Amino acid sequence: VQLQASGGGLVQPGGSLRLSCAASGLNLDYYGLGWFRQAPGKEREGVSCVSSSEGSTYYANSVKGRFTISRDVAKNTVFLQMDSLEDEDTAVYFCAAAPDHYPVATMCAHSIGIHYWGKGTLVTVSS
Repeated sequence: VQLQASGGGLVQPGGSLRLSCAASGLNLDYYGLGWFRQAPGKEREGVSCVSSSEGSTYYANSVKGRFTISRDVAKNTVFLQMDSLEDEDTAVYFCAAAPDHYPVATMCAHSIGIHYWGKGTLVTVSS
């Protein structure tokens, strides 16, 4: 199983980035997917998670209205569209997968049920 995150980079405040996480060796029909981040000196934070059917989503309060999570079943990929980026969004972003019987809020808010983690991609928001 491999979760490969990409799309990070340097962006100015107010700008946008789109992260992608391609899953291989994993049937995403049975897994919720999520994005987490860890900034220097801070604990890991659940950013956004989505259920297998996209019927349920979770967003951290800090990103509500700015970030959008989606998934492409055919491509086995989950995306995180990040708009109106702020300095505080600077972090390494990781994608993760948990069996779908875990509610997305539980997965995201408490990192419960996660079976697989991908390597991170660095997002730097700076002028």
